[in-house]
Parts: sequence; structure tokens; C-alpha cells
Amino acid sequence: MVTLLLDSTQLEVVLSGVERALSRRSESVRVDRSHILRVQLTDDAWTWLRGVPSPGTQVRGAVAMGTWRSASGNDFVLVRRRRRAVVVDLSEDAEFERLVLTTRHGVALVQALRLDGDDASDVVELADS
Repeated sequence: MVTLLLDSTQLEVVLSGVERALSRRSESVRVDRSHILRVQLTDDAWTWLRGVPSPGTQVRGAVAMGTWRSASGNDFVLVRRRRRAVVVDLSEDAEFERLVLTTRHGVALVQALRLDGDDASDVVELADS
């Protein structure tokens, strides 16, 4: 289950124990809202993967989790099966160039990111099972 926390300053991808193990990452992914350039919804997250897992885990068509390294930069990926996903493009100051996350709450994330800073003072939790 991926949990997304969004407040007025940052987006946090909270990783479960399994996600930590498969992505080979010990802590959550945190992105300043100011680094978010674009958010897109997709029906097939697999088409957005670029590069190779390093470190990470990939079982084609089933799961892809971790850091994907490519000539374009590093992406953080949490993809399960053929589920709907959100693709978040980030500025060059961020840790990653892109986040690719399967979630049922992509539309809610896009809507929450459109809020002005004044309206986004509360933390919004988006969970996916």
C-alpha cells in the first residue's frame, strides 16, 4: 500500500515495509512542492519507466520499485501490475527527475496539488491498497 501525504510544503511518499525492502530504500521519499513541475495521470505506468533499477526490484509486468537510473536522470518508481498511475515530473533541484506511482488516488492528488498555498495548510493523506 502506497501512502501519499501532501501539505503546503511537501509531498511525501510513505513506504510500507515491503516497499522499503523491494525499493531498497530505508526512508520515505520527500519532495518540496516547489520542485513539482507537472503531474499526469496514466493507465499504463510501465510505459513511463526509463533506465534500469539501481537499486531496486523489477519483475516484468508484476512489480517495479526503487530508483531507476537513465541518461535523463534518476526516477523513483512504485509500480504494481497494470494499475492506473500518476507521473510527477520534478525540477532538477529535486532528488529525482520523476516519480511514477501506481495509485487509485491520482485524480485526488492532481486536485490537491492545484490548491493555493493558503488552502493547503492541512495535511492530505491519500492511501492506496
